Amino acid sequence: MKRKMRVLASICALTLALTALTACGSSSTTKENTPSDTNNTNNNNNTNVSTEAAKDTITALLPPVSPAYQENFPQMEKDFNALYPNLTLKIEPASWEDMTQKLDTQVNAGSPPDIAFLGSSGISKYVEQGMALDITDAATQEMIADFDQAPLEYMKNGSGLYGFPAYMEVHALGGNKEFLEKAGIDYKKIQQEGWTFDQFREDIKKGVVSEGGKTSRYGFVFATAGVTSKDYLSILVKNAGMPAAFDKDLKFAYTSKNYLEVLKDIRVMIDDGSMPKELSSVDAGKRWNMFLTGQTMITGKGLAVFENSANKNNEKIKANDGSAVKGSIPVEYIVLPVPTFAGQKAQASAVVDGYVAFRGKKEPTAEHKANVVKAAYFLASGKVAATTNNDLFAAHITKSGKKEAESMTVNRNPDNVAAVEAMLKTASPARPDIPTDLGAKAIKLEDEVIVPKLQALIAGEITPEAMYEAVKTAAIQTFGEDGVVKD
Repeated sequence: MKRKMRVLASICALTLALTALTACGSSSTTKENTPSDTNNTNNNNNTNVSTEAAKDTITALLPPVSPAYQENFPQMEKDFNALYPNLTLKIEPASWEDMTQKLDTQVNAGSPPDIAFLGSSGISKYVEQGMALDITDAATQEMIADFDQAPLEYMKNGSGLYGFPAYMEVHALGGNKEFLEKAGIDYKKIQQEGWTFDQFREDIKKGVVSEGGKTSRYGFVFATAGVTSKDYLSILVKNAGMPAAFDKDLKFAYTSKNYLEVLKDIRVMIDDGSMPKELSSVDAGKRWNMFLTGQTMITGKGLAVFENSANKNNEKIKANDGSAVKGSIPVEYIVLPVPTFAGQKAQASAVVDGYVAFRGKKEPTAEHKANVVKAAYFLASGKVAATTNNDLFAAHITKSGKKEAESMTVNRNPDNVAAVEAMLKTASPARPDIPTDLGAKAIKLEDEVIVPKLQALIAGEITPEAMYEAVKTAAIQTFGEDGVVKD
């Protein structure tokens, strides 16, 4: 594996003084008897453990993947130890806001956790740094066969497999059913057939409520601040003929004329009053509060779990127990697809996040590597996966998870289930063919140029044309004249 300890510019300022997790566990020579996995009551389909095995600790850095996910950490650790008495799973919780900072600090110190939860699109960065652990030779055939093939492909880079997927969902939009119906929007048709940007723009105008020059409800609000700063543009451009940062010829795609069209469309929705002028300050929390309090008809990005979150808030309102979001109203959440741009076909933004394996400065032993794989598989399959995905309202992607979920109940709107299924059929495919160096360069360009320019565009400080030229110039400097799309 190519080892480069290059620190990306976007994380240079991070302090290395933060306490890092113990890297890659620790082994001792203590032996103890362990039961065969054929008696595994958790249905995680793990391979047999030898009767004599050394004690080992596997560390994991995990954010709040689902609303109740982190509440289950003690039980996860207990269940894993019951399955493997010689192994200890030590979980460190992190918020979504500080997850990347914690992980990068530990990676840069050469002492990352054994497992970290992250988006599949970020794998190339750590492969390029030489810190992601290829588990191809340690993952058993039984483990591999448990997963649906499509999401598993997202955890690959080149010929290597770097972890197991937790779920495969699509980034969608979410609508308030009452407001959609009052605006005369046929959301059921849109759920199945999609909509163009021109149609979308006219529909969100219908959702705006203004009086005396003051807007009390917008047609559309998308979180663009904080951890969501990359989401807005990256989701939209997929539906503009750019499903990945590189085309099939490995040319950087965001120099396409369609990229400029998306930038223009982003700005026009603010200029015509369909979105707030203060959009650049809307983070994920504010976006969701605006939706629950009736300040917007449509919100983004939306995942299936938002329906569950809305339902739970509705229950709190009904119970009048004071725990509901302040000022919130009952909301029936409707899943909606992202509109298409520039006459392109729908290519839903697939989100595959999962449990990625890491290595420290030293190559881990074969035994420890196998233990890391057991822990990653434990988290991504069986009871843990079924519980997490049901909490997320996400589809199950393992046979073992589907089996466990049979005894669990989920109250989902069938129209939303059908809408997600329709979008998954158009989901952009995995791109393990993108070389790690190109992937790392694209992430660097996004962090240093695209995100700050997008913030300036949304704030009205620069024009779409100015942002496009800045991205194009930086792309040519990074990938060369022949390494970018010219159309």
